[in-house]
Amino acid sequence: MDIDPRRLGFLLAVSRSGGVLAAADMLHVSPSAVSQQIARLEAEAGVKVLDRQPAGATLTPAGKLLSETAERIESELGETRRALAELEGDVSGVVTVGAFQTVIRAVLVPLLSELEQALPGVDLVVHEVAEEQGQRALRRGELDLLATEHDVAEPAPAPPGTRDVPFLDEPWVVALPATDPEPSGLLDLADRTWLAPEHSNATARALDRLAKELSLDKRAAHTYRDFDVALSMVAAGLGIALLPELAIRRHLPENVQWAALPGLGYRRLFVRHRVTRTEPRAATQAVLEQMIQVAAALEPL
Repeated sequence: MDIDPRRLGFLLAVSRSGGVLAAADMLHVSPSAVSQQIARLEAEAGVKVLDRQPAGATLTPAGKLLSETAERIESELGETRRALAELEGDVSGVVTVGAFQTVIRAVLVPLLSELEQALPGVDLVVHEVAEEQGQRALRRGELDLLATEHDVAEPAPAPPGTRDVPFLDEPWVVALPATDPEPSGLLDLADRTWLAPEHSNATARALDRLAKELSLDKRAAHTYRDFDVALSMVAAGLGIALLPELAIRRHLPENVQWAALPGLGYRRLFVRHRVTRTEPRAATQAVLEQMIQVAAALEPL
């Protein structure tokens, strides 16, 4: 048995993407090229690696075994490339990061001021993007890193061909008018009007969770798109808002207070990157590690 390890990359792409067509899109080759490499792999290994059905192709037990081998080879090569880059001091290039408002303010802006010293050969480009839009850009290669968010109760796997690296857990807090009495628990706020995010995101899902767990009256008379607008609405007395802690790290309006209450849970932030034969690049990995360091250095409120 003489297996060309380069063919394993095609099998790994099929495993990660869920099919030959999706693997071809991921690898930027034609579907026939993927099929040819898989056929040659099967000939070299002497086993079937794909079970081809009208609805699509799935990995056979032998295919899964070879895919796991490919995963280990890719991981080892990635570590070797990073180690060689560090030996040569060759951590350079443009790294493009997509993120939302709170991560840009609390993590990426401070990181920009540190990069010149920490990574002088790296140019960081930041784009504010919604997660769905960012995922498409990441898949197309327009982003190297993408910040994502989850409510603690809704962990979700990274899409095929990508990896999520956790970099910050932050508590949910409640913003309410400063003239209100300080709440001792969530039940003190059960009959209040809760402002609601306009789009489905981690905040909306956390609010849904609380509404079910604590029978909150989640009336959404007013909706918002970003946290600054939510704080302005709270200041105007339009309702109270569930927000991640990063949203209140800027100067709060004078007539707004916040409370961290038992049962709110927390928001978990991840950095997502592509996983291919050549990615993440040394520069991408270096920026990711710097983001983790900046987030870890944030002082608790």
